[in-house]
Amino acid sequence: MLLFFEQLLNGVQFGMMLFLMAAGLTLVVGIMNLINLAHGALYMVGAFLAVTFSLLTGSYLLAVGLAVACTALIGLAIEFLVLRPLYSRDHLDQVLCTFGLILFLNELTRFIWGATPLRLDIPAWLDYSVSLAGIDYPGYRLIVILASVAVAIGLYFLIGHTRIGMLIRAGASDRKMIIGLGVNIALLYSLIFALGAGLAALAGILAAPIFTVQVGMGDHILILTLVVIVIGGIGSVRGSFAAAIVVGVIDTLGRVMLPSGFGNVIIYLLMAVILFWRPRGLFPSHA
Repeated sequence: MLLFFEQLLNGVQFGMMLFLMAAGLTLVVGIMNLINLAHGALYMVGAFLAVTFSLLTGSYLLAVGLAVACTALIGLAIEFLVLRPLYSRDHLDQVLCTFGLILFLNELTRFIWGATPLRLDIPAWLDYSVSLAGIDYPGYRLIVILASVAVAIGLYFLIGHTRIGMLIRAGASDRKMIIGLGVNIALLYSLIFALGAGLAALAGILAAPIFTVQVGMGDHILILTLVVIVIGGIGSVRGSFAAAIVVGVIDTLGRVMLPSGFGNVIIYLLMAVILFWRPRGLFPSHA
């Protein structure tokens, strides 16, 4: 029972990191109508930058802020130089281009940082345990959960109670209408993509002390992120939050308590059942 409770907490923590990934990607896919397979590569870049800035500054919080900001700027550059011409192109072109970006960013990361896996150490002030229901649970993992919930609340207010959020919701509902109203759609797209890149970087940074920082680390989590946004509803941040927790818990419990590979089977079976029942996901943004 204690093992189940501990792994349940681990699943929630993993689900929260999935939410950070899925929230940015679902906005990009749902509003920009852009299939961005390179989202996982931005997760990886954020983790590598955090390791570098941590070594340079000696401050974990400063490293987090700098890594998120730099990854958002890298996202802006990618959107402006590479992806902007693809908005009017077929989804197959977008998939091929962003898959090429995965290969490019993986090789560029290997060239800059090398092929040896790195590690971002947990700072001393976060390296503690909390007693919960008879188990000593790492305080850092609880911080990851709380930080992700704080981001979710921030996104809720940004999208639901600000002018930018109003434009984002309008763009998700009727892109042609906001263009007709004189909204700078190119600037809006750039801001959305930068926000998504920053959230992916934050997920990678929070994962860095738990997992190994290595080239290609974003490939596996990208698959789970796509599952999350499909289950939750493309373009729906609320749906991504709910689906991320479900997928995170199932993935974690499945890897620990089921034979190898069965956890992933359950996730994909769940996705198939939900899509059969609700083809647009649990909380479709255009409903």
